[in-house]
Amino acid sequence: MKAVRFHEYGDPGVLRYEDVERPEPGAGQVLIRVAATSFNGVDGNIRGGFMQGPIPVTLPHTPGIDVSGTVAALGEGVDAVQVGDRVVGFLPMAADGAAAEYVVAPAEILAPAPTSAPLADAAALPTVGLTAWQALFDHAKLTAGQRVLINGAGGAVGGYAVQLAKNAGAYVIAIAGPSAVNRVKAAGADEVIDYTTAAPAATPAVDVALNLAPIEPAQLAALLNLIRAGGVLVNTTVWMPAPTDEQRGVRGIDLFVRSDAAQLSRLVALVDSGELRIDVAQRVPLADLPAVHAQAATGALPGKTVILATA
Repeated sequence: MKAVRFHEYGDPGVLRYEDVERPEPGAGQVLIRVAATSFNGVDGNIRGGFMQGPIPVTLPHTPGIDVSGTVAALGEGVDAVQVGDRVVGFLPMAADGAAAEYVVAPAEILAPAPTSAPLADAAALPTVGLTAWQALFDHAKLTAGQRVLINGAGGAVGGYAVQLAKNAGAYVIAIAGPSAVNRVKAAGADEVIDYTTAAPAATPAVDVALNLAPIEPAQLAALLNLIRAGGVLVNTTVWMPAPTDEQRGVRGIDLFVRSDAAQLSRLVALVDSGELRIDVAQRVPLADLPAVHAQAATGALPGKTVILATA
């Protein structure tokens, strides 16, 4: 089969589109014929060698932690899915990923793919959708009537976070760049602040602030002033720990997204009910994945990019 791999850590030039042996599923695993994967920022960090501690991959390594595709074969003991099922999943980060025509995956991490969206586009959902869900509901415990501030709402996670928070009955204040303002409004934000022209007001305070943007530590700390006493700041830029305000009881939480098939199934159900929209900015063939990494390194990716395993 064809796959993209890197044999050493480095810049996007280390990625090679090459022939590799098709994997076989072991006990508890399934073989997936990949429709698509997607690019996530962590893919570039793993390739660059910056995540060797928390995510120790074996070289050569195939990136791609999102997968959508069709079950092609079952390993021993698998009965929760069948050959021919259309599935999506958030793959184990240290294992070989889905930037390939086939990938093996633990059966337990898979969810049925949406029926209302193209199978390839479904690869844009798992990692970023789970990040948004876990930030809002597992960590912030967001409930109807609360006010939530989403910094970095124009990104892939932010798009889902705005939709999910609005669906949950929250009042959503979104901070985004000028090119994303209209898209964030369309996602349902009650207020949109263009960070290049304005700063969020300190009153009325929000119950939850979600930071998805690679901002400076002082900017992250400033978000605390916008949160009411007893509120929560959830931060996804894990290289910069979330601050807390102990005097006012404002908690800072660092989010490390985890694979959760039950939560992913709930996200898929929201897609199929029309309550959650999958946004794909561009679709590129597998052979062009090195160019996507290069584009991401310059900060020029237009949004969520889906990588098509087959033409």
